[in-house]
Amino acid sequence: MTAKQLKPLVVTRHKGLVDFIRAEGIIGEDAEVAEHATPAMVRGRNVIGVLPLDLAAEAASVTVIPLALTPDLRGRDLSEAEVRRIAGAPRKFTVTEVAAK
Repeated sequence: MTAKQLKPLVVTRHKGLVDFIRAEGIIGEDAEVAEHATPAMVRGRNVIGVLPLDLAAEAASVTVIPLALTPDLRGRDLSEAEVRRIAGAPRKFTVTEVAAK
């Protein structure tokens, strides 16, 4: 396993969320952050963010920070303070693909 695979990958377009998870100690300053992910980027890594199931199945794990978004908060970048007000506890998942019948 390479160092890149061991380093968590954050997948989000929201700077406020990145600032929040850094402040909470979930990631360090050196964590890789990407707005969009590919299978090669997530394969075998611990990912923080929301991924489609096919990508989540490529990751070692996926941690989500549930956000209780209200209509006025949707579709815009949130500040760290806004994220802090609406963030739930982190939830970690592992996703396994199974053959369809």
